[in-house]
Amino acid sequence: MARILVAEELADAGLDMLRAAGHDVDVRIGLSTDELRDAIAAAQALIVRSATQVDADLLAAGDALVVVGRAGVGLDNIDVAAATERGVLVCNAPLSNVVSAAEMTIALMLALARHIPQAHQALSNGRWERSRWGGMEIYRKTVGILGLGRVGLLVAQRIAPFDVALIAYDPYVSPESARAAGVDMVRFEELLERSDIITLHMPRTPETVGLLGAENLAKCRPHALIVNAARGGILDEAAAAAALEEGRLGGVAMDVYASEPATQSPLFGRPDVVATPHLGASTSEAQDRAGMQIAEQVNLALAGDPVPYAVNA
Repeated sequence: MARILVAEELADAGLDMLRAAGHDVDVRIGLSTDELRDAIAAAQALIVRSATQVDADLLAAGDALVVVGRAGVGLDNIDVAAATERGVLVCNAPLSNVVSAAEMTIALMLALARHIPQAHQALSNGRWERSRWGGMEIYRKTVGILGLGRVGLLVAQRIAPFDVALIAYDPYVSPESARAAGVDMVRFEELLERSDIITLHMPRTPETVGLLGAENLAKCRPHALIVNAARGGILDEAAAAAALEEGRLGGVAMDVYASEPATQSPLFGRPDVVATPHLGASTSEAQDRAGMQIAEQVNLALAGDPVPYAVNA
């Protein structure tokens, strides 16, 4: 039996799986950094989501740690290199929220194109502004997908019935694979120049941070809409706000930010921006899947069995 420290909310189905395997599950939510260091001392496993920073100091405090599980996809908050150095396995649940993230992307795209949140707010405040909030049809537009991985492909499948032209940039996907999904692979610069709507589906890495900054935003069409429900920091918020202010961009929809939780951004409060607080995985179905997938991975790691979703095996 191992002690598993659960530092953030985890679906009951996942907690039940861990307990059914005979482990001592210690759910400690909302701990301070110091309290978390104390709590991790005797734990063989740590399960987090996106808010807990699993840095080298925290890993050093977990002398007995065997595995760190991220109940979700991104690993921005986990120092994987430090974990590897200490012989700690890191795993995630990469399939848990892909459907929810893809649906959120489509929702943001439509909300931005038709100014739905702005019109709703105006009417809620007693203003009938029908003439102000004219929008843009998705029909027969060119949609550029930056990153044609699991979520990017699901977005392509879901937006295709709008009779759009689908293009993508992803250096890790072959043109043949993209064509099988009805998507044409193009150069990065060509995607920026041709797209009416650009949607981001890349991981946050040193190569992608700030990828859509002032220089590349200047290559976009002046009416282009940009949707980022992937990872914060890929779109430079200040540069995007400047482009909107100068009429060099049509609009931005964001669910993720360079620093979270985010209550301030140069994009907030603009009439050409739709902003949500990282809701991409916030569905009951995605949370259940994340809880069960990460519980399965942690159970395997503690049993010494192969872990399919280990990122540093």
